Amino acid sequence: MGKLQSKNSFTATKYRADGSAGELGPCRASQQRGQAVTSQAVTSQAVTSQAVTSVAALQPDLCVWGGRDKSVAVCSWRSGAELHRFIGHQREVTKVTSASDSSRVFSASRDKTVMMWELHRSSGPSQHFPGHDLVVTGLAVSPDASQLCTGSRDNTVCKWDIETGECLARATISRNLVTHLCWVPGEPYVVQTSEDKTVRVWDSRELRVALAFPAKRHIQTCCDVSPDGRFCLSSSSGCAGEGAEATLWDLRQSRRHLCEYQGHLQTTSSCVFLPGGPARAPSLATSSHDSTVKVWDRDTGACLATLCLEGAGQLASLAACASSMLLCASSNSGIHLLQLSDGAERVLREVAAF
Repeated sequence: MGKLQSKNSFTATKYRADGSAGELGPCRASQQRGQAVTSQAVTSQAVTSQAVTSVAALQPDLCVWGGRDKSVAVCSWRSGAELHRFIGHQREVTKVTSASDSSRVFSASRDKTVMMWELHRSSGPSQHFPGHDLVVTGLAVSPDASQLCTGSRDNTVCKWDIETGECLARATISRNLVTHLCWVPGEPYVVQTSEDKTVRVWDSRELRVALAFPAKRHIQTCCDVSPDGRFCLSSSSGCAGEGAEATLWDLRQSRRHLCEYQGHLQTTSSCVFLPGGPARAPSLATSSHDSTVKVWDRDTGACLATLCLEGAGQLASLAACASSMLLCASSNSGIHLLQLSDGAERVLREVAAF
């Protein structure tokens, strides 16, 4: 993983259903003009070219995604090759995630259920988690991979035993329409965003709210936690340049936010912390319904790079899959593999789509 730096570039490639590779469109090519290409991406059968609603990275070079076709797929983000396809949900998949260093992946759906899948098992789901009354919109696995937290538009957050499928606890807060969940690394805490514009931190041991940040002006759409567990990031809905920001919070205090990242024109749908490096300032990335992905300096709020994925439609989900690579799920054109260059001037470019 550590060897995948900007010096090991990918050819800008689009994987097609017939396994052939096609050049990217003129808009994307112009964004990549002047960028050296030193190696060729391996092409394979395409995974999808349809609406993907959620994507998550699996170690070391795999990813899992879910979409409107109700299925869950695992593929290699290096080649685009599909390795597993899981069928079982009755409606659109809304969220996917995985347990760290585990062969298990989890999916939530508009069918009000969550399912667990085994990477080395070709049959149906190995566990079901029914119990919500509306679409499941939040999904987070504990660091030890023993428990699962789910959230829904039914105003509830639930904690489950992964092995038995038993619901261990359920908490309901009025108007708490959950939009996303993220477990704090190494801690028993879960961060949650909501349509009531509030970011909450749950203590999973008793399933109670341990901390709530001041409410924002817009719906909070997504959240992420830094690898060291110190900071939380949330993103906001918006339109015509109003709202659509991302916000940095300190998990050790709730008085006010630390920084805001403004520049998207429509709803900021996803936000992720990016892996750091010895000579690299802490950074983060956001994606938006305006079809752009932006990279930001975490501490100053400066926008370091912007990429417009023309024709991709609304961008729904981001996942950091290596030290310089990002996965972006889109409503029109599947998954886009992006590469962020090192150096004084950071450049974000698309290197493959599948």
